[in-house]
Amino acid sequence: MNLQVNASDLLPADLAMGTVMLKVGDLAKVSAYYRGALGLEVVAEADGGQYLGRGTVPVVHLASAPGLQVASRGEAGLFHTALLFETQADLAATVATAAQYDPAAFVGSADHLVSEAFYFTDPEGNGIELYYDKPRATWGWAETTAGREVQMASLALSPQAYFREHLTEAALEGLHHAGAGVGHVHLQVGDTATAAQFYIDTLGFERTAGFHGQALFVSAGGYHHHMAMNVWNSRGAGPRRDTLGLGEVLITVPAADDVAGLADRLKSAGITSHHTGAELRFEDPWRNRLRVAVG
Repeated sequence: MNLQVNASDLLPADLAMGTVMLKVGDLAKVSAYYRGALGLEVVAEADGGQYLGRGTVPVVHLASAPGLQVASRGEAGLFHTALLFETQADLAATVATAAQYDPAAFVGSADHLVSEAFYFTDPEGNGIELYYDKPRATWGWAETTAGREVQMASLALSPQAYFREHLTEAALEGLHHAGAGVGHVHLQVGDTATAAQFYIDTLGFERTAGFHGQALFVSAGGYHHHMAMNVWNSRGAGPRRDTLGLGEVLITVPAADDVAGLADRLKSAGITSHHTGAELRFEDPWRNRLRVAVG
């Protein structure tokens, strides 16, 4: 299988991840978590729910869907939404606040060589990663049989040691004003080969890493990953039911030509999409909804 595409068919290097929409059963409870634990604020109340973010930039859209069921652990869908912080102090302050808000929601931490990450689960089981990127000049790349890959790992990262080194009173007091946005989105899928066909060969992401057929990491512009897909809980999963959890992933691109080019690639691949000119809506092979729009 060809895991790389022609340069003319790649997604733009300055692509960015946008708002992640989650369908939630208890809007008040989940909103309280994102505000109290993560320091997000309500940016707008619209589209059947709330947009929460830092400053005026929405990060998560919580859409009220009390009639839907919780997805089973083995279904395709969201693995986690990853919020990227501008400074280690801002990350430490948010992690400390989240851990104090609900200690049971903390599920782990790791030094990934390219980043420092802490993991939580919201009240309805949606995964959350809070992370800081190490300088790009320190990222390692290596040639492999699958192509050029960024070197990532999961090394021990002590929250207590991180707090001692980076937590400040100023960051805690300025929690609501700290810069943070969606850095990447990690999905659960049925198999990584089909994911590669869709996200690389059709959409135009570039492969940046893989893990023995269990996980795939893709990006634009040499980032370590804007999206990832794994089968750790969901190997063999088919198309999703309409459940609580992931509603839609937004990807923003600089120009309408980028949207038009992607629309052409989807059409050539026989994938149904809705193209308004400024944005494109479609689904991946597991019915995870994506929207690509001019940012």
